[in-house]
Amino acid sequence: MGPIIWFIAALVLASAELLAGEFTMLMLAGAALATAGAAIPGIPLWAEIACFAVSALLLLVFLKPYLHRHLTRKPVLDTSVKALEGQRAVVLEEVTGTGGQVRLDGSIWSARSIDPTTPIAVGEEVNVVSIDGTTAVVWKEL
Repeated sequence: MGPIIWFIAALVLASAELLAGEFTMLMLAGAALATAGAAIPGIPLWAEIACFAVSALLLLVFLKPYLHRHLTRKPVLDTSVKALEGQRAVVLEEVTGTGGQVRLDGSIWSARSIDPTTPIAVGEEVNVVSIDGTTAVVWKEL
């Protein structure tokens, strides 16, 4: 009966992880699963509890920080167009709500203003709000 209870506890704890989302419940579910495996030969209850405690401690101390670091690590070099958002650019050809050109990150980009009523003159510095295909959507701070 012991292994079944530990297995059910592992399922409940793993399900609770969906609400928490910080790996704590998942580590406890792993400890309960390890205890279910250890309880199959019929060890005493105190040994099952000790197995759960040791497994939970080891998983929480060693595996949880590793998983958290691994899953939240940012890419070393972001080469996507998302990396250009927030950058500054220089206007090469007047930018309006329908078109223009800017020098962004050393290359020339098509651009349009986020505010279609205000044209941005040549030589002005602008901020890149987003990249829409091959067009940089920019705005000039007042």
